[in-house]
Amino acid sequence: MRRLTTLILSLSITIGFSQTNDIDSLALELAFQNQDSVKVDTSLKLIKSLYEIEDYDRAIKYIIQSEKLSNSLNYEKGIAEITYYKALIYAKKDDYINAVSGYQKSKALFHILKDTIAVAKVNNSIGLIEIKRGNYAKGLQFSLAAIKELEKRHLVNDLNLAYSNLAKAYYNINAYDKAIEFYLKATDVQEKLNDTKGLNESNNKLAELYSEKKEHRKAIEFYEKVLDSDESKNDSIRGRILPKLGGEYLKFNDYDKATKYLIQGFNINRRTNDKAGLLIALNNLGDLNLRQNRFNTAEKQLFEAGSIAKDIDNKTELLRYYKLMKTLDSTKRRFDRAFVWQREYYDLSNSLKRKEVNLNANTYEQPTELELKTDIDNSTSLAGTTNEKPQITSDSVSNNEKLVKYKLIFYALLAALIIVSTFLVLIYLKRNNNIKYMQELEEKNIKIELQNEAFSEQTKHLENVNNVKDKLFSIVSHDLKDSLSSINGFIDLLKDGSLSREEFDNLIPELSENANNASLLLFNLLNWSKSQMQSLEPKPSLFDIQEVFEDKIKLVEQRIENKGITLVDHSLRDFAYADRSMFEIVVQNLLANALKFSENGDTITVSNHISNGSCIISIADTGVGISKQNIEKLFKNNSFTTMGTDNEKGTGLGLSICKELVELNNGKIWVESTQGVGTTFYVQLPKSKSSS
Repeated sequence: MRRLTTLILSLSITIGFSQTNDIDSLALELAFQNQDSVKVDTSLKLIKSLYEIEDYDRAIKYIIQSEKLSNSLNYEKGIAEITYYKALIYAKKDDYINAVSGYQKSKALFHILKDTIAVAKVNNSIGLIEIKRGNYAKGLQFSLAAIKELEKRHLVNDLNLAYSNLAKAYYNINAYDKAIEFYLKATDVQEKLNDTKGLNESNNKLAELYSEKKEHRKAIEFYEKVLDSDESKNDSIRGRILPKLGGEYLKFNDYDKATKYLIQGFNINRRTNDKAGLLIALNNLGDLNLRQNRFNTAEKQLFEAGSIAKDIDNKTELLRYYKLMKTLDSTKRRFDRAFVWQREYYDLSNSLKRKEVNLNANTYEQPTELELKTDIDNSTSLAGTTNEKPQITSDSVSNNEKLVKYKLIFYALLAALIIVSTFLVLIYLKRNNNIKYMQELEEKNIKIELQNEAFSEQTKHLENVNNVKDKLFSIVSHDLKDSLSSINGFIDLLKDGSLSREEFDNLIPELSENANNASLLLFNLLNWSKSQMQSLEPKPSLFDIQEVFEDKIKLVEQRIENKGITLVDHSLRDFAYADRSMFEIVVQNLLANALKFSENGDTITVSNHISNGSCIISIADTGVGISKQNIEKLFKNNSFTTMGTDNEKGTGLGLSICKELVELNNGKIWVESTQGVGTTFYVQLPKSKSSS
């Protein structure tokens, strides 16, 4: 990994130096050239190089000098290209007015020069800036005008930009089929250019578009393409994609895959505090739990989703939250609350539809000044210009009286309507206040429930810690005390001179066994208490398995000999990647167990071999074996223990610690046993650092 990083850094530095050298060479060449068109061409190369490395201020200096020289020489090609590059830099600095003005000027000059490629590039640049500003219809016109020429000349870099711009514009005016068409074209070009960032963006948009069109299988396909890319190792990308992918699997009721992706996405977004991704994950998890009738869990997740949606003003997910809450309360037969969610849903939905209509209306091209001119409507008839006065008749007076009467009736009805409307509004407001009060009470109840659960979990944790303490004191006060008392008594006899040399030699094996028992018990107690307190951290490294076996066999040789047991060492020189001290504790415990449950004449065999890139270590004995009922208890209960063949006592911690230590090192432990025949314990460890 270090070599790869060093190589990438070296290449970056080399490329950087190469670009700097090219720029310096062009600047030096420019300084000694005559004031002619060749100097302008050299200056354009230098300006292009500076633009590519985003040194815009320095590029502008050369643009000003070259513009003066091009104008003095009347060098039209130079003027056109300099004007175009100046517009590109204005666009990068978000100076829209100067950028568009420069594009139009350069386009006119390229038209005169009949440079169709340059005209196409200018159109593409105008399309980009218009789409960026939200003028999608206008941007579409310019980008579409550029496409044909760019495709004809196979200018893949420009086509990449053009296809992406067109797809973005069509997406924003809800022309999804066209957006899909151009995003697919963009992916073809991006694959050729190895543009992984652009390809990820296109695949992500395609997935969203297919999801919008209810083509969920295709949406899954493109989301998984994003996840399979190298850039998806980034938590921010995975945090956005995983909840959406889980939501797509939810559409097919594939709850296993939906759960897998949604929980992964939830954990990443919770860790990175990405509220947008967390909101999608919570809404989808709420939907999943609602479908599986886990209503309390769904309600908590949706409650948090609603708070985040309002906080970050995500209208789309807020709309979905209202819909899910309506379904939840309807299912739980809380119809008054369901009615509130229904109203909130329709209010927000209508608001979003109005905005969408306004957006679509504003995307169309504004009419030009020429189009605003209209012909005079000649169909309008002109009134006569006679000086005759109109005659007032009795019919006209009658009509006026009727008109006044109708007006009075109209105003009376209008006043009645206003009174009734006011009354209805007051009733509605009162009812709405009652519903709001009920909702606030319900929210407070949910908060209290969450606090109670937190207190309950804290109480359980304290009880566990207290149990660990009691267990620890129990073992120290009994088992460890016995071993140490025996050793202490032996030392007192030595002090008093009460032992003969022969008695001393006879008691040494017993003293050694007590010391070994005390040492192993202390090892187990330390690691067990650490694991219970969640502070046990492995420090993995490569080590030789055969060396560990040799060291640990020496510790039990005397006990094996005293008990009349045969030890067969089939171990091979091989390496594992794990915490050596933890592995030593595991081997010591397993050897002690084999010795404990073997009798005179039995055999203990240690061996190891390689399997699928892992190390498999086994410790087998031909002892008393283990019943099927007890096998199920071995790794599950910290207090399970049985007496050995010589009535040796145990603490019940040994195998639990073994399992804990092996799993901390990305390994596995299991047992095979037949009562009356013997027992074999297996440990699997990795041979190298895990890729994860």
